Amino acid sequence: MPPKILVFAGSIRTGSFNARLAALAAKELMRAEADVSLISLSDYPLPLYDGDLEGRSGPPEFALKLKRAFCAHHGIFITSPEYNASLTPLLKNAIDWISRVREAKEPPLAAFKDRVFALGAASNGTYGGMRSLTNADLAGYQAALVVTDQDVFDQLAAASALTSFAAHGHGVVLGGQTHWTSGGLWTQQSA
Repeated sequence: MPPKILVFAGSIRTGSFNARLAALAAKELMRAEADVSLISLSDYPLPLYDGDLEGRSGPPEFALKLKRAFCAHHGIFITSPEYNASLTPLLKNAIDWISRVREAKEPPLAAFKDRVFALGAASNGTYGGMRSLTNADLAGYQAALVVTDQDVFDQLAAASALTSFAAHGHGVVLGGQTHWTSGGLWTQQSA
């Protein structure tokens, strides 16, 4: 049975480099025979996380749907641009809501357990969004939410994103070399 991989971007901006990176990753994961679900967070509108709102009416319907999507997959690839050296508010809010959803007899943070996560970023900045992947908030999520030995984090950052996407559309050019997915892992090959 092929692995089921959920892919999405932490940006819904028209022309988002990270939406492009997510689409590229989904395409390459499909080539590697994974069962891929490419989604957009625009299809899961969520209010800003508010504990009082949660207390009054529970988690929103779309938080439940997004949490169930996480749980239905073996792996999750998230791309996120860098916003002031951090995650996008959209992605942070989605993760906050998902972390709060708990269905009957489910352990806390079930959506983040027993699955593989990979993180990517594309930015026109010098660091390619890497600071969004390594900031303290995300590191905290990695430490707090991923607690089994089976969980793996891989990261990819594409700087100068405007010119980094390969002309043939099958990879991302980093440091003069084209990178693409193979078997779910980012590999480096000569351009």
